[in-house]
Amino acid sequence: MTSEVAVWDEVPQAAEGRKSSSRPVDLVHLSRYTLGERALEREVLELFCSQSSIYIERLHAARSDKDWKDAAHSLKGSATAIGAWRAAAAAASAEALSGEALSQARALRLSEIESSVREAERYIGALLGDR
Repeated sequence: MTSEVAVWDEVPQAAEGRKSSSRPVDLVHLSRYTLGERALEREVLELFCSQSSIYIERLHAARSDKDWKDAAHSLKGSATAIGAWRAAAAAASAEALSGEALSQARALRLSEIESSVREAERYIGALLGDR
């Protein structure tokens, strides 16, 4: 394995190790997470796209605080793994809600999550050349 970082032929402008990139997916983080294995990068990105829809469906269907928190937590972990920081932050914000706060902010949090996840999915599709 080479010491070069495989990042889909472009390097984000964000400083190394910074969790705020203008891009929906932090490709440097992803490369570190996958040890620069491009096939694994592709697999992880595809997995995020398929799983994020499931977690969003679970958020919509959540009937208890626990169901909501479990779905938000799973989405947060998935987004964090690929460096989709906006999606991870939206999921973390949703995960923190319960009771009356959840009832009041549920629709807004779902909208934020859906928007940030769709943004990441569009970016991933462009990277992979299949969306």
